Amino acid sequence: MFELATIVILILSIVLHEIAHGYAANQLGDPTARLAGRLTLNPLSHIDLVGSIIVPGFLLITGANFLFGWAKPVPYNPYNLRNPKWGESIVAAAGPLTNLLLAVIFAMLVRFASTLGLPYSFVEIAQYVVFINVLLALFNAIPFPPLDGSKIITPFLPLTLRYKYQAMASYIENMGIIVMFLMIFIFLQILWSPFFVLVSGLTNFLLGY
Repeated sequence: MFELATIVILILSIVLHEIAHGYAANQLGDPTARLAGRLTLNPLSHIDLVGSIIVPGFLLITGANFLFGWAKPVPYNPYNLRNPKWGESIVAAAGPLTNLLLAVIFAMLVRFASTLGLPYSFVEIAQYVVFINVLLALFNAIPFPPLDGSKIITPFLPLTLRYKYQAMASYIENMGIIVMFLMIFIFLQILWSPFFVLVSGLTNFLLGY
């Protein structure tokens, strides 16, 4: 039962992450996501076969000590965005910030569970909601394409370096899913331990442990 709950939590978290991207783009003048029907809570509109089902299912079945996945990226046209310099950065930041907001909300529910009369079963699930959303927020904030952090950081770079970084990002993104799996493999082999410490530390801080 808990395994099913973790899958549902992951899917809903990445769906809200993608909706946030589309909503931010729409607010900044680009209706692409809205017109494509992506500003909806219906998970069927966002689920990616590999990122939303196969990868998290494989991690769950193999007993991995974490659960991860992604949804279909929300489409947007950067040329429609108001504020050309910061528009893409704002759209990109909306996803991780939404995950952090979810983490804070559920952490507060855990902290005040006894006052609100919430059952322990809810607290267990809410704690995992906090963990998975902190993980999604921090992972997506890494400044490596195609993650959100690669677009968040761009406006802060000097102009010459920005063009070089954008060219590198386009090249990596064009390689598609191969790069994604390679990045996940390298991440797990080299960076997972310190990253897990960071995620756990922030999770415990929010939960007040």
